[in-house]
Amino acid sequence: MYTIFAILIIICCILLVLVVLVQNPKGGGLSSTFGGGASQMMGAKQTTDFLEKATWTLAIALISLSLLSNFAIPRTNTDEPESIMQEQIDQSLVPQQIPNLPVGTPIQEEQ
Repeated sequence: MYTIFAILIIICCILLVLVVLVQNPKGGGLSSTFGGGASQMMGAKQTTDFLEKATWTLAIALISLSLLSNFAIPRTNTDEPESIMQEQIDQSLVPQQIPNLPVGTPIQEEQ
């Protein structure tokens, strides 16, 4: 399931890059290719609106897929320690044997 999300995220990223690269912030991109006539079927204003809507749609889809993929990440629930390294660190920090001192006897200083 996670693989499907990863593939969809990659496709969405590629499409988003292509749509953004087609746009030109100064009005000279794909929208100016169709001319400035208002009587055209696919005029400059409609092309700009389509590219802007496609950009927002792909951006929202990318964010949604990224958040949803978090739930598809395979997780393993085991009772074993987290890792061998963590177990070794824990053993080295905690002394293995605590010396048995008699209770109630004060420690005398040698003179």
